[in-house]
Amino acid sequence: MDYTSEETYAATRRPVELAATLTPDAYRSDEFFALERERVFATGWVAVGCTAELREPKDVLVAEVAGRSLFVVRDRAGDLRAFYNVCRHRGTRLLTEGERTVPRYIRCPYHSWAYDLDGTCVGTPLFTGSDIPADQREVFDTAAAFDRADYGLLPVAVDSWGPLVFVSLDETPAPLAEQLGDLPQRTAGYRLSEWEIARVADYEIAANYKLIGENFMEYYHLPWVHPGLVKVSPIEAHHRWQGPGMYTGMCTSPIAADTDDGGWQSGVPAIAGLSESDATSARFVWLFPNVAVNVLPNHLFVMLTRPLGPGATRERTYLLTHRDADATDAVSDELARFWDTVNREDIAIVERVQQGLATTPFPGGRLCYRFEEPLHRFQNMVADRMVGLRRIPPGDDAESVPMFSRSAEAPA
Repeated sequence: MDYTSEETYAATRRPVELAATLTPDAYRSDEFFALERERVFATGWVAVGCTAELREPKDVLVAEVAGRSLFVVRDRAGDLRAFYNVCRHRGTRLLTEGERTVPRYIRCPYHSWAYDLDGTCVGTPLFTGSDIPADQREVFDTAAAFDRADYGLLPVAVDSWGPLVFVSLDETPAPLAEQLGDLPQRTAGYRLSEWEIARVADYEIAANYKLIGENFMEYYHLPWVHPGLVKVSPIEAHHRWQGPGMYTGMCTSPIAADTDDGGWQSGVPAIAGLSESDATSARFVWLFPNVAVNVLPNHLFVMLTRPLGPGATRERTYLLTHRDADATDAVSDELARFWDTVNREDIAIVERVQQGLATTPFPGGRLCYRFEEPLHRFQNMVADRMVGLRRIPPGDDAESVPMFSRSAEAPA
């Protein structure tokens, strides 16, 4: 099968009421995964973490995108910078995963080459102009015709929106705003850049990252998989909520009160300044290709996925709260517990999907038009990148569309 051919995606390209899923190889094939890494993750903008992790100069975030190690750092001027995680001397990895701050300089652990936070090479022991102590320089030979200015760190494009930091491996990427579409306008009232991290959790998931995203973006499974969640996110309150942009969007409006199983409110008020709609709704966005942003009136929940292979994903989740919400540690613990319960229910079911795809001759299935339009939208974004197309899907004509009403019925 040619994974870069339009013919491979012919059934997925049909209108949603007639469409079939992506080829099962998209979730289980090593060959598809290798191509997807280059055509999806090595192009366009990919979320790698939260802006709240990079508030101060010298804060750093180490990430991997499309198999490339890189890091994002806040420089002395307060700007975000991103670089490939490699020393310009002999190719040593500079920083290790999990590092959160750097000293005055970024220094290679091998031969101690040093770089400023803007990527400038500032120290090259053994070379002319090095920072070797004066009383030791005579021990070393020096290299002729060497200019440190030619050996700065290799830059990567970086940008941010709301709570998220993005990088692009493209040499000349299109603006991030093009990929975001109307999301900044839709979410402006939430002041998303102001939220701080309250809790972080990591999950190892034996499933393709797309299965995690596709599960996130549909309500079809809620009554059977999430007995607690469906009480605070009732079926009749579900709407599709998406405009032009590389994302799928849904909302629950209004949010129901918490139950004994937990919920989204936990006694924490909405932040100040929200519209009536924003103050009573939950917004759910899957931003292509790999991140979910759950926007509630009193907290945010971010799910960042990193594909490790066709059947393996590492997921990091962030619970963020706003100073206006005045969330105590006990409240944050309760919100984190509720989200962890929901997330583990999702993980269990997507791992069963992965098992079915990986161990049977399943040929692909039909999408359910009423509930799986976001999947159709997302899968066509994947297909676009695999065949080499770069385009932004349009949005719905209305601000929100009820999922369970006559307006959601299939065309005659």
